[in-house]
Amino acid sequence: MPAGVQSLDLSAGEALVYSPNGNSPGRPSPLSVVLHGAGGSAEDGLALFRSLADEAGLILLAPQSSGRTWDLLLGGYGPDVALLDEALDQVFGRYTVDPAHLAVAGFSDGASYALSMGALNGDLFTHVIAFSPGFWVQGQSPAARPTFFVTHGTDDQVLPIASTSRRLVPALERAGYEVSYHEFTGGHVVPGDLAAGALMWFLGPQ
Repeated sequence: MPAGVQSLDLSAGEALVYSPNGNSPGRPSPLSVVLHGAGGSAEDGLALFRSLADEAGLILLAPQSSGRTWDLLLGGYGPDVALLDEALDQVFGRYTVDPAHLAVAGFSDGASYALSMGALNGDLFTHVIAFSPGFWVQGQSPAARPTFFVTHGTDDQVLPIASTSRRLVPALERAGYEVSYHEFTGGHVVPGDLAAGALMWFLGPQ
């Protein structure tokens, strides 16, 4: 497939896929699903890692939520799960994906969705990356368990750290998950060095 951003033809909704420059057909590539925050867009999801994707050889899949945010935050899993399933089916049909490096990542509401979906689908996702999440919904997790990378700003006024990551990270650890947790001085943002650090963590030996 050509490098760059492609729009997927989906019955369940909208999604974008980014194929990095220099991606070799047939060679397994890491893949990250990237989830936007509330009121955001698929393009916002891509922006989490797009500037780093070419050097990392990373395929990005960015779905667009069916509502103003992800279905789980509006009452429960539903249309966005169907969208993600269909989008992943198409990506797996187009690209050779490295099954040992398949992440779900997100910012804000997208981070909360990534945490919840990642834990629920540990037989698919090997890594979960959450930038400034609000919560985690624990479900019936499979035997396979992803590892987690979580960041949060100590001055976050949108999702204050004391009631979010400082509670949910210990909850993840009590549930038996391995978590790499990073606090930073700042607000409700994704610092560039932590985005790069998250990718290094994801792509390095586990």
